[in-house]
Amino acid sequence: MAMLEVFTNPRPEREYTIVHTNPEFTSVCPMTGLPDFGTITVEYIPDGLCVELKSLKYYYLEYRNRGIFYEAATNQILDDLVEALKPQWIRVTGAFTTRGGLHSTVICEHRADAEQGKTKRSKEAKTAEKKGKKK
Repeated sequence: MAMLEVFTNPRPEREYTIVHTNPEFTSVCPMTGLPDFGTITVEYIPDGLCVELKSLKYYYLEYRNRGIFYEAATNQILDDLVEALKPQWIRVTGAFTTRGGLHSTVICEHRADAEQGKTKRSKEAKTAEKKGKKK
């Protein structure tokens, strides 16, 4: 798989949401070998890192000839982004084109420190936030 590249969050003191939409996602159905088409939307609240868009585009292209179910693709994208970004919160939505009269949407999400029901800020983000308040 293509490497997801990241950069430092330019505003770690602020909680904000980033949304990236790829309306040209393609993969291959592992049952039929036919192409699948869909829109992948990634929404996340960054902690210390943000994803670089060119690397995200090349990452998606790796699925183009890969045999994978909708559910597996959407969850794998989530897992890879969580590993690369370690965000406070992230949701990946895969809205796939109609096949056989059925439109499928797969939504998966991850929240840092979900056991406590709240987000857990990284040490780097907290330090940057404190520095921002002192100015």
